[in-house]
Amino acid sequence: MAGPIPALRLDMLALSESLLQQHSLQARARRIAQHLGVVLPDCAVVVYLLDAVDGAEVWLPKASAGEIEVAASTIPRENQLGLGMMLQRGEAIVFSAVSTRRELYSHLNLRRTFSSLAYLPLMHASQWLGAIEIACFDSELDSHALAALRPLVELAAIGLWASIGYEQEQSASLASVARLTQLYDLEKTFSSTLEMDELLPIIGSKSREVLDCRAVNIWLIQPDETLLLVHQSGFDPTSSEGEIQRPGEGLPGDVSDSGEALLIDSADDERLCARNAAITGDAISSVMLAPLMHDGALVGVLEAVDRSDGAVFSEDHLFALTHVAAAASGALHNASLLLAERKVEVLETLVKVSTEITSTLDLDRVLQAVVNGPATVIPYERAAIALQQRGRFQLRAISGQPEFDSADPQIKPLQELLQWATLSGEPLLVRRRDGNIESEGEESGAKFAAYFDATGMEGFHAVPLMDEEGKVGMLSFESSDPDFLGEAHLEMIKVLAAQATVSVRNASLYREVPFINVLEPLLQKKQRFLAMHTHRRAALLGLATAAVLFLCLFPLPYRVEGEARVSPIHRAQIQPQVEGVIRQVFVHEGDAVQQGSLIAEMQDAEFQAALAAAQARLAAALGSMDRALSMGDGTEAGILRNEAEFWSAEVARAHERLQATRILSPIDGVIATPHVEDFTGKRLQFGDRFAEVINSAETSVDVAVDEHDIALLRNKEKAWIKLDAFPDRTFQGTVAVVSPDAAVNGDERVFFARVIVPNPARLLRAGMQGRGKVMTGWRPAGNVIFRRFGIAVWTKLWSMFGW
Repeated sequence: MAGPIPALRLDMLALSESLLQQHSLQARARRIAQHLGVVLPDCAVVVYLLDAVDGAEVWLPKASAGEIEVAASTIPRENQLGLGMMLQRGEAIVFSAVSTRRELYSHLNLRRTFSSLAYLPLMHASQWLGAIEIACFDSELDSHALAALRPLVELAAIGLWASIGYEQEQSASLASVARLTQLYDLEKTFSSTLEMDELLPIIGSKSREVLDCRAVNIWLIQPDETLLLVHQSGFDPTSSEGEIQRPGEGLPGDVSDSGEALLIDSADDERLCARNAAITGDAISSVMLAPLMHDGALVGVLEAVDRSDGAVFSEDHLFALTHVAAAASGALHNASLLLAERKVEVLETLVKVSTEITSTLDLDRVLQAVVNGPATVIPYERAAIALQQRGRFQLRAISGQPEFDSADPQIKPLQELLQWATLSGEPLLVRRRDGNIESEGEESGAKFAAYFDATGMEGFHAVPLMDEEGKVGMLSFESSDPDFLGEAHLEMIKVLAAQATVSVRNASLYREVPFINVLEPLLQKKQRFLAMHTHRRAALLGLATAAVLFLCLFPLPYRVEGEARVSPIHRAQIQPQVEGVIRQVFVHEGDAVQQGSLIAEMQDAEFQAALAAAQARLAAALGSMDRALSMGDGTEAGILRNEAEFWSAEVARAHERLQATRILSPIDGVIATPHVEDFTGKRLQFGDRFAEVINSAETSVDVAVDEHDIALLRNKEKAWIKLDAFPDRTFQGTVAVVSPDAAVNGDERVFFARVIVPNPARLLRAGMQGRGKVMTGWRPAGNVIFRRFGIAVWTKLWSMFGW
């Protein structure tokens, strides 16, 4: 027969101290359960909280102590269990095991037979927070015991209420940080490209992701001040890409006219009804729009349609949309500028090529200019021109190939294709997408399918060169990208073809004069020389002789130069060795630190507690071992010695983890991480990047050297560096190593000479740029002045004659 519970020792001070040491809801619930387990040693305790899950209030078991388990993860608020009965009465309730049905505690897994079951409400300011469930086994709770527990329960309710507020505040802060992070990531993502075709899908998809909506429409302002729907992400049944709206017509037109954001959160709004009137399917119920403004000028309108969860947009969503629009407007403006610049580049290139082909009667020069000149603005991989001369159709020029063999297996299919294309006398544009040929006629489809398979190309455009006298030839462009030509490119090619026809016709006629290309320049120069006075001819010959002697005999220093960039020799990443929250950061960006200097400290309460617990266990084990030895029990002493060694190792590990909360600098140097102090209060995982230290006492400067000069470089040669940041200073160093592999720098291939430059004043910083010169020795003046020209001439002669 179970007896009543003896007088209780609540120890309110211990519970208060225990709760103050914890802030999280889970931890405080666990401390409450453990404390009640101590106060009621013959009982098991479960702490429940009332919370909303999927829109319904449920009991959530948060912590337990003793021989008890809760079978369900959630229990409905209104139920037939003891929790439900307590909720109905609004006060503590106790059940005796004799009169309690199994259904009353079916949610529990009890390992022993209980004598009584009690439920105590956790309330604060008349608000239900949760409940405490107590199962007593050998003793029996009564009304006196429940009354005695009331102060402890009230204290527990206050502690849980404070934790709930703390976690809500933390959640709100995290939500704000997440929103700011999303907006920051948006700006970085939007700035990742300047290509309008790539940028529009990025803006649409990222905006839908941030706003969690069904569709996003991007309207851009046109030269006639109308709005064009250039991109739609998702599905909006009321609009489609290519739609045009004028100012004051429709919602985007209203926003472009007023320049202010607009939110419609009611499906009954007359503006929304007018928009839905044109469709028969699902109508939209909520929409918001924000102007895309850049420097006070309207770029377009960003529109979000319907939330994904079916709810309507709120002012918070409109606030987020305006920030997204602000991030997108700058990117769209920059992309628009790029498009305008490309149009200007197309015109400039067209003028340049036209000037070049109309300023000469050299046929080969004309042909090379036609196939190579447009490469700066047209992204083709191969251009070719074939001419009809004296009844023969011959491939005469290919981009990037001054010399080629028309019988080459890679060239012959192109010549045959151009000869076939010239029969129609019409421009030809063929593309292959996903294995499907887009062309006119089955014959051309089959022919180009075989050609594309053989060459790897996916797009082909050919334009006939024709004038009043007949066919001159065929000009073609091809690429592995089927969409490599835009409207501006096609217009440029059309104009270029007309100008090329005239230039090729004139050059062909001029070339029919025998030996004109060789004899004419020589004859002109000879006539000018012979027309000179005798003394002047003698003076010129003397000057030429002196110049030759100077070039051959007078030595000059030969310096190899190129672009230079500073980089540190030593840099180290600082990473936390344990997980935790940064309590304090002691440095800022640019601070000088020594190896072993304290950079930051992490919150160490948890590690201090772990160390203290391990030390206590070690002391207890050593005490037990000593007692066993004093009693002469060698076996027990041996076991306890192993336990003491284990806890000694645990103390060492706990001490190492505690020491790891002090983040130290691994090298001498300077803090290079911007705003490193902002990490205060942030939780870092093991291995997260925290800060970077750069040792700039000695810097490395990479000098880009042209491949023609690489053979002149040697290690330990002197070098001089002139940086843009210090235009009036020259830094001296020595070449440490020359890179074995070439790198592409623009249109050139370069090798990097790594120059070690002392930096005691730490003036040189990583990323600085300038020019560098490396002294390679003394050489004849002619070698120094004309070396590049001589290499080019030698290369040309070798390509022509091949000795």
